[in-house]
Amino acid sequence: LGKLAAEFDKDRRLEPDTAPSADTVADFLIRCLFTMYAEDVGLLPEKSFTNLLMEIKEDPRQVCDSLTALWREMNEGGYSATLRRRIPRFNGRVFANATAIPINTTRMDRLIEAARCDWSDVDPSIFGSLLENALDARQRSAQGAHYTPRAYVERLVRATIEDPLRDEWELVQSKAIADDEAGHRAASVLDCHQFLHRLATLRILDPACGTGNFLVVAYERLKTLEAEVLRFLRLNLEDRTPLGDTHTVKTTQFLGLEVNPRAARIAELVVNLSALQWFYRNRQNPDEHPPEPVIREGKSIECRDAVLTWSDKKPVFDEMSRPRTRWDGFTMKVDAVTGRSVPDDSARVLIETYSNPRPAEWPQADFIVGNPPFMGGKDIRVRLGDGFVEALWAAYPELPNSCDFVMYWWHKAAQAVRSGHSQRFGLITTNSITQTFSRRVLELHLKAEENPLSLLMAIPDHPWTEGDKAAAVRIAMTVGVAGDFKGELKMVTKEIVNENAGEGYKLFFQDMLGKILPDLTVGADVAGAKTLVANSKISSPGVKLHGDGFIITKEKAMELGLGRVPGLDQHIRVYRNGRDMMARSRNVMAIDLFGLNESEVLDQYPEVYQYLSDTMKEVRESKRQAGAWAADYANRWWQFGAPRIELRKYLDGLNRYIATVETAKHRVFQFLDISILPDNMIVCVAIEDAYHLGVLSSRFHVAYSLAAGGRLGFGNDPRYNKTKCFETFPFPDATEAQKAKIREIGERLDAHRKRQQSLHADLTLTEMYNALEAVRSGVNLQETDSKGKKIHAKLIKSHETGLVSILKKHHDDLDTAVAEAYGWPTNLPDQEILQRLVNLNSHRHQEEQTGLIRWLRPEYQCRDTYDTKERKSNV
Repeated sequence: LGKLAAEFDKDRRLEPDTAPSADTVADFLIRCLFTMYAEDVGLLPEKSFTNLLMEIKEDPRQVCDSLTALWREMNEGGYSATLRRRIPRFNGRVFANATAIPINTTRMDRLIEAARCDWSDVDPSIFGSLLENALDARQRSAQGAHYTPRAYVERLVRATIEDPLRDEWELVQSKAIADDEAGHRAASVLDCHQFLHRLATLRILDPACGTGNFLVVAYERLKTLEAEVLRFLRLNLEDRTPLGDTHTVKTTQFLGLEVNPRAARIAELVVNLSALQWFYRNRQNPDEHPPEPVIREGKSIECRDAVLTWSDKKPVFDEMSRPRTRWDGFTMKVDAVTGRSVPDDSARVLIETYSNPRPAEWPQADFIVGNPPFMGGKDIRVRLGDGFVEALWAAYPELPNSCDFVMYWWHKAAQAVRSGHSQRFGLITTNSITQTFSRRVLELHLKAEENPLSLLMAIPDHPWTEGDKAAAVRIAMTVGVAGDFKGELKMVTKEIVNENAGEGYKLFFQDMLGKILPDLTVGADVAGAKTLVANSKISSPGVKLHGDGFIITKEKAMELGLGRVPGLDQHIRVYRNGRDMMARSRNVMAIDLFGLNESEVLDQYPEVYQYLSDTMKEVRESKRQAGAWAADYANRWWQFGAPRIELRKYLDGLNRYIATVETAKHRVFQFLDISILPDNMIVCVAIEDAYHLGVLSSRFHVAYSLAAGGRLGFGNDPRYNKTKCFETFPFPDATEAQKAKIREIGERLDAHRKRQQSLHADLTLTEMYNALEAVRSGVNLQETDSKGKKIHAKLIKSHETGLVSILKKHHDDLDTAVAEAYGWPTNLPDQEILQRLVNLNSHRHQEEQTGLIRWLRPEYQCRDTYDTKERKSNV
């Protein structure tokens, strides 16, 4: 069936005007799958559907007519002319539209092959898998839609729903046994019946239910617990009282919100399928069948937006009364002039405004669980449009605009739990939940003065897989409850590829108990550290180009006049991004026309003007209608999107500055020459003193930055957020002698790395630090395999060319010197380091409230900060 879906998807790409849509294909395959299930459990005559497919496969004209007729008969029930016998009424949205799609002989063979399998125990999550295959890939990306592997669903449902209910049942069971032993059997039976009634009246909500995987697992878990209670009543209390709907778990208790109409239809069906499976697995009479209609339509799955509602939505018109449109956010084309990939301006969607936007209301539920869409805060505008983003921000003024889209679900779930409307929630998010803007949403609830939220379980960094395939994200799981409680922090310690595990990876966890903090750690509250004035006004990310047309080779720079046109050397500069710094440099340059207006560029550098006009002007113009920000970029198309005016001020007068890559495997700080223009993904510290480089390169700051910055992406690389990692970090109050010692080691460290890289052109910083990490962890670099081949040959080469033993000595010396400057032991464990730094941050913050500020670069930072003699003298 997956192959069939892929073939239909290929048809859509090759013949988009004539091939059936993704919706049509998904509905067709789902009807086929359910019909296969029906014949295997006895709802239809045995092998009747399989035999029908074999009869009609040679005549493609019969396929549509026969399948359409059969599905109409299944929808209505009664006598089936197609199967020539009576069949039950199936009903449900899945058969309401019974039209089949044309299918050739080869694809019929695939369908027959699938039908010959036994579908009686099909995992309902197969529907989600089919949906993923049938959806257009661009639509999946735009919606942030992801299929959730069943093992992950079970892990979160267990912690969110099953564990607290089992705790309740254990108390009820213990009391029932005690009452029965005391001669009060009637009371014991009553307690058990009341617990069954509680199970039968619970409401479970998945506010981003997709195709219903979480609801399916939750239904199965509740029915399993219900069966255990009934078994206890029969075996221990000899009670066989017939119980009606008021004491039986039903599909109507499982609620979902889903914006995709197709997914909502499938979710309703899979919950019904789960109920059918439960019925057939547990029936006492082999000839017993469920009451008609077999598929019960309900209103438990609502097709609507889960976070935003509005009174009206209207298109925006231009001065000619034509609807305004924008680029759809993902369709690209190849530029005829440059050969570069640029936005396809012909792919347009309406620009709309939302009147009276407000948070969407969720149905009341005892438990909330699910996997909301993965979409970064910076991507929401491109994917969903200005109108939606501005309406969303207006509806949720308490949330930071840059938080990930999933955090709106997290916020609403936390509100429901804290207000008492829900008992617990459990959500999957990306692991960027620990980064600054998303973390603020956690802080809003975990640090609330009134009825704060607590996390009972958190997995801050969990692999994300689909079967044996890994997606380019890492996830986090969080379970929240109202009140002040300790929780269980589960850290993944090992990931082993194991297809039989059903999730692609077999995972091993280390559990830690304690108060779980907003950065999903236990221990020192690094996330709560305060910004220090002493560290302000000297750090910034590098420039953000907003267009690759600014990047050129050295040869192109010469063609444009570098070296012969006066003054151009100030505007064509050596350019470095993170890969240039940590891997192999591209040795490229960037056209930096900051400070020049359009006419000045045209008059002074006409060749540069023409080049950027060809490479950048059309790109910027294609995005003009996306919003005011895009119009501004289009109006100044010859300049960077974010030229970093403040950073230029910070760097003025320096010969070099400290730089680190925002997201990288190893946290490395190095000096860059002032002539180098840094990319947006490089965090710059405008200090040229090697003392500060030394402190930042020590294990004290590295441990702190790892805890404060969070991790990002499938590579799970640490992220250096300058606000959280640098501006809150308390430097030691070192003596001049201690500073001199750290300064000397810092200079030696920077020089050593640069020297070895200059001697070995293929040596990268990442390779040097890979070898250093291996040495520190005790890896035997000389280890060989069964054939005598060196297992760690690459590490050995990096160790030798990088002189990594000397690199280790420099770092060890730095750690010792910085520990002395703090007045701390050198062998402190990381958690103790973090707690001491958090305490020191608090002390420094209190000092700054009185005016005592320990400036890092006072000759620059103090210049404009304090304008009164009294405060200056206090400083």
